[in-house]
Amino acid sequence: MFEPVIAPSGTLLGLLQRGRGDGTLHALTAPRSEALAALNHCVLRDPRHDWQVENRSLYYARLFLDLDGELDEIEAHLFSTEDLLDTEDCRTGLALAVLGHLASYGRRDALELLRRYAVSGSNWAWALDELALRDDDAGLRALAAPVLARFPLDAEGEAELAAAVRGSFEPRPWRLWADDPRPCVADRVRAAQEADSFDRWQRQLRPNGPRPGWSVRAVFEWAQQGLERGAVLHVPAARCLVAVAGPEDRPEILEAARTGDDGARCTALRYLADGNDPDALDLIEGAVSTGSAQVVEAAVDAFERMRGVAAVDRARGWARRPDALGAAAGRVLACRGGAGDSDPVLAALREAVRGEGPDAPTLWTLVDGAGRLGIACAAPVLRHVYRETASSHLRGRAARALAATDPSFPAGFAVECLWDCEESTREIAARHAETGDARVVERLRRLAVDPAEEAEVQTAVRSRIGPDTALRERRILGPDMPTA
Repeated sequence: MFEPVIAPSGTLLGLLQRGRGDGTLHALTAPRSEALAALNHCVLRDPRHDWQVENRSLYYARLFLDLDGELDEIEAHLFSTEDLLDTEDCRTGLALAVLGHLASYGRRDALELLRRYAVSGSNWAWALDELALRDDDAGLRALAAPVLARFPLDAEGEAELAAAVRGSFEPRPWRLWADDPRPCVADRVRAAQEADSFDRWQRQLRPNGPRPGWSVRAVFEWAQQGLERGAVLHVPAARCLVAVAGPEDRPEILEAARTGDDGARCTALRYLADGNDPDALDLIEGAVSTGSAQVVEAAVDAFERMRGVAAVDRARGWARRPDALGAAAGRVLACRGGAGDSDPVLAALREAVRGEGPDAPTLWTLVDGAGRLGIACAAPVLRHVYRETASSHLRGRAARALAATDPSFPAGFAVECLWDCEESTREIAARHAETGDARVVERLRRLAVDPAEEAEVQTAVRSRIGPDTALRERRILGPDMPTA
């Protein structure tokens, strides 16, 4: 899959691609045709950098409902000839997930599209998982024959069927089909379920994978051999050392950390850091100065895992270094530093945004640290990250940090966060948004009764209404709503 092209944050398309609450608010005031065009662009060209982690489907489905959007473009996308050529989940997964949410809201056309795609589409398994959550028993039973027809009646076909059963996220259709009155359906599904259970038992009996010999030197050699093959094995190798090494092996491990091959050196540094060895910090500093790129990366990672007071003290001395170790020191202070470490954390945050942009991986830790330490001076940088990042998870972290550092957050970004694509961000907003805004009152009422909303968000909505604030409760939820 190609990296998505993200439009500027000030455009309607850019807001919707990012999943920002302002995207929904702007779309509802824009010309309907323009809003639907931007919405369909997002659904058909997944804008997420990590589609397996970031949420967009409920966000887009709700906007489809608000705009009363047609599903013609989604239908054309799903049933195009490209579906036969590009069978990757990322091409159709978002569209199918949006249809699933629309079906749960009662859109019959979405349910019918999912049924049709489960019969003929290449990503049928995803569609079937969506239907497992939303369709009735009769609808699922009607799919049994066409789905099973995908698998030939030979040994290879039965093996593929067993793999499909094993790989399904939702077992409901297969359980229904196992009890189907038609023997041609029930017998095949039961056999596939039994084969899956047998395969799992065999895998447990015969775990595969390389096994280094039980000596310190053999573990180091295994890590180096893996590195030469392009496999990074120093992390599992370090775990092996925990079982293998004794006190008498410490000199050999220390020497490997100083001068060993890259595989051995990475392994030894990880092992010593995880054990809080008194020489680990000096060896990490030396590795960053003299090691290869792989050794430097392993040394920095090992340092960031250290939890002792000595590591935090050393981080304070390294924070001004203009290298990878200095950047790691800033992250360590962000995670485990005290109030007196605000300046280096703020400096690291500003430098990361200036040098790497609003999507830099290091920002996840630094943004959390700015919020944890309550660095008020970080609010302008946090607002920039919030607006510009393409990662909805990072934006949510920025929102959490702003809630702790920016007095304007409740009346500002918290309001739009009620419409954000990430439930954790909506939860933050539900706890902080200023209810003097009429939009907030109406949105809280809607979230409180939306069956698709996450329980944590609805709990946060009701947490704003205590047992002694009946007037406020009626104001937010209305007279017909149940009390908390």
